[in-house]
Amino acid sequence: MSFAATVLTLYPEIFPGPLGISLAGRALAEGTWSLGTVQIRDFARDRHRSVDDTPAGGGAGMVLRADVLAAAIDNAAVDGPPHRPILAMTPRGACLTQSRIRMLASGPGVIVLCGRFEGIDERLFEARGIEQVSIGDYVLSGGEVGALVLLDACVRLLPGVMGAASSGDDESFERGLLEYPHYTRPVEWEGRTIPEVLRSGDHAKIAGWRQAQAEIDTRSRRPDLWARHSGARVQPPSGARHEKDE
Repeated sequence: MSFAATVLTLYPEIFPGPLGISLAGRALAEGTWSLGTVQIRDFARDRHRSVDDTPAGGGAGMVLRADVLAAAIDNAAVDGPPHRPILAMTPRGACLTQSRIRMLASGPGVIVLCGRFEGIDERLFEARGIEQVSIGDYVLSGGEVGALVLLDACVRLLPGVMGAASSGDDESFERGLLEYPHYTRPVEWEGRTIPEVLRSGDHAKIAGWRQAQAEIDTRSRRPDLWARHSGARVQPPSGARHEKDE
């Protein structure tokens, strides 16, 4: 069974966009995955096809209505493979991680709801068991760009998309670290030379150098990631006593 993605959006013309080219586009053409879009406005209940309303309690902007979105979600759930998780792209969600992407990519697919305006009626999330997801600590005009990011990250992990099964094993975040730096010909460029160890042919030394560089870069560039990585490595065994506990 292929990975089936359904995107609920007010702007279906955005898709497939970049997902229609390169590795993702080839896999889409070959049927490795499928992509469908649902126009949320088709499920509006009034003659003006309204999908939003003013915020309860007052405030600026408009909020997407729970009844309209629920109807769109229910339609998508019936129209595709069962048991697909429903994700909503929103800055209020948990930050997307590579481990979560791996879990999603191993499943039947996803239903992705793209937020717009000030947000989504909160009642929808609990009523439909929706997972709120963010791609970073910033605000975009809508969830469509986030949906493209999420789907690209999933599709590249599908069997056969990247070629060799081990192609992504050393990439950033796969082992809790940033990836090591890369070099290629020419050996010397603008007075800068490829590190000698990478030209040595000694695979053990190269592996050691790459591991060390991954740790150095993670420590300096992503202290939050390094803290999680190093904390997981030095975590005491269950039941161990600390001095402050004595």
